[in-house]
Amino acid sequence: MDPVLLAGLLMLAAIRGDSTNYVIGRTAGEKLFSNPKSRIFRRDYLLRTQDFYERHGGKTVTLARFLPIIRTFAPFVAGVGKMSYPRFVGFSVLGSVLWVGSLVTLGFFFGNVPFIKHNLTLLVLAIILLSLVPMIIGVVRSRSAPPADAR
Repeated sequence: MDPVLLAGLLMLAAIRGDSTNYVIGRTAGEKLFSNPKSRIFRRDYLLRTQDFYERHGGKTVTLARFLPIIRTFAPFVAGVGKMSYPRFVGFSVLGSVLWVGSLVTLGFFFGNVPFIKHNLTLLVLAIILLSLVPMIIGVVRSRSAPPADAR
C-alpha cells in the first residue's frame, strides 16, 4: 500500500474520530454534570476540567494522541471542558499528523526487518506499557502526596 495514501487516510480518520468525540462531550457533557447528587460527574470536576483545558488544552489534545486510553477520553473531555472547537481541531490535526506520520514512517522503514516482523506483538505491548509509565507515576505521586489542605 502507498504509505502517503495510508497516512492521509489515517490522519483523516483520526481527526474525524477526535471531532466526533469532542462534539459528543460538548453536547452531552452538561447533562452528565447536571445531577447534583452524582458522585462521579460532580460540578466541581466540570469547573476544574474547564480551567485545565483553558491552560493546557492544546498540549493535552496533541500529546494524548500518543497515550493509549488517554487518547480516547481527551477529545470528549475537551468538549466537556468547552475548549473552543477551532483551537481543539488545530491541536487535533497537529497531534494526528505527528502520530500517524511517525507510525507510518516507522512501519515503512522498519516493517520488513525480520526481528521486528517476528516480534511485532511483543514490541507493540512493550510500547504500550512504556507509554503508560508516566500515567502510573502520576497516579502514584498523587496518591502519596499529602492532601492540599494539610500542606
